[in-house]
Amino acid sequence: MKVMVLGSGVVGLTSAWYLAQEGHEVTVVDRQPRSAQETSYANAGQISYGYSSPLAAPGVPTKAFKWMTQKHSPLIMRPSVSPDLYAWTLKFLANCTQSKYTINKSRMLRIANYSRECLIDLRKTTSIEYEGRQQGTLQVFRKHSQVEAVQKDMKILTDSGTQFRLLNTQECLEHEPGLLPVKDKIVAGLHLPGDETGDCFTFCQQLTEMASKAGVNFKFNVHIKKLLKSGDVIDGVRTSEGDLKADAYIVSMGSHSVKALRALGINVPIYPVKGYSLTLPVSNPEFAPVSTVMDETYKVALTRFNDRIRVAGTAELAGFSLHLSEKRKATIAMVVSDLFPHAGDLSKAEYWTGLRPMTPDGTPIIGKTNIPNLYINAGHGTLGWTMACGSGRLISDIVSGKKTDIDTEGLAVSRYK
Repeated sequence: MKVMVLGSGVVGLTSAWYLAQEGHEVTVVDRQPRSAQETSYANAGQISYGYSSPLAAPGVPTKAFKWMTQKHSPLIMRPSVSPDLYAWTLKFLANCTQSKYTINKSRMLRIANYSRECLIDLRKTTSIEYEGRQQGTLQVFRKHSQVEAVQKDMKILTDSGTQFRLLNTQECLEHEPGLLPVKDKIVAGLHLPGDETGDCFTFCQQLTEMASKAGVNFKFNVHIKKLLKSGDVIDGVRTSEGDLKADAYIVSMGSHSVKALRALGINVPIYPVKGYSLTLPVSNPEFAPVSTVMDETYKVALTRFNDRIRVAGTAELAGFSLHLSEKRKATIAMVVSDLFPHAGDLSKAEYWTGLRPMTPDGTPIIGKTNIPNLYINAGHGTLGWTMACGSGRLISDIVSGKKTDIDTEGLAVSRYK
C-alpha cells in the first residue's frame, strides 16, 4: 500500500520507519530542507517514560495564577483574542480533576512504556546512535510539599508497572554527584530508572538515512497546502510541487495539524505550547548532570549529552510566535546556574524555542479519523521524543490492519466527541 506521512519530525519519521518495515511504499512530505527542523530540533533530550504526565492536573488552575506573578514561572499565557486558545483552555481546565488526571496519565504511561520497548528493540536491531544514555531521570524536590504531592503519582506509576524509587537527599547525590555543591536546596527526589536521554535531532538524522535506505521517499522543501477529499476518502495532497497521491495518509504535522484537518471538518484540540531550551558545552564533567535532572519547582529539565548539557522548560501559550523571550531565556539559564553552577560555560549557550503540539488532556491523538484512509499521529506535547517509537509502531499497525500490541482505547480523535 502507498502511504503518505505529512511531517518529518520525530513522530512522522518513526511512523514512516515502521510503515516501511511492514512493506508499505512510504512517502514523507515536509516544508523544511531536512527532517527534525522544528519542534524535534533542540528539545529537552529526555526520554521520560516514567515522567509522562499531563500538564492538566489537580491544583494547576490555582497554581497558574500564582505562577503568573513569578519572575521564573513555568507557565505563561499571553493575552490573546484567539478562539482556539480559549477553547483549548476550557478543555484543559476541565481535565484538571483527579479522576481525569488519573485516566489521562494512565493513557500516557501506556504509550510511553510501549515506546520504551520499541526504542530498545530499535537499538538492538539497528546501528542507530544518538548520544543515548540509559541511566534514568531524577526528579528533584526543593519543598516537602512537593514530596507529599507526588504520592498520588507514585500509585499510578505502580499501577502501570513503571519502576521508581523515592530518594532522600544523600541518595539523590549518589545518582547525581554534580548536585553536591547545592545539596542544601534538595529535600528529596524521585528516581525513574527506566528513563533515558539522547539527542533527538541526531536520532532523526540517522533514522532519516536508515529509512531512505529502506525505501522511504522523502520530499523536503515541499509545502503542504491542503488535503484533497473526493467522496468519502482523501484523494491526494495539494502541495507546492503539485498534487501527490497515496492510498492512506497520516497527519503528523505537530501544531500545524489543526489547520490541515479543520479544512476537512475534523477538529483536533491541539495548541502550540512554546518551550525554550539552551545548549551549553560541559566544562567540568564532575559537576555536570549524569543523565536527566528534572527540577520540579520550575519544571525545567537538564539533560547530559556526551559533551553538552541541554536545559529546557517553560510552557508559554502565545500562538505560533517563535520570538525568543529574554525572560524565558533567563529562567532556564537560572536553573542550570542554580543546580549545576560549575558544570558549563553559560556565555557559550545556544538558545532555541519550539512549538510543542499539546492536547488539553496531555494524551496524543493516535489512530483513525472518520475518513477511512486518513489517520492522525500528533499532539504529543513535550513527550514527542519519549513516545515517538511507540506511536510510530502503533500507527503503523493500525494502518496495516494488524492487531496492536497495546490497547488503543482513548487514543484516537473520537475521544473528544
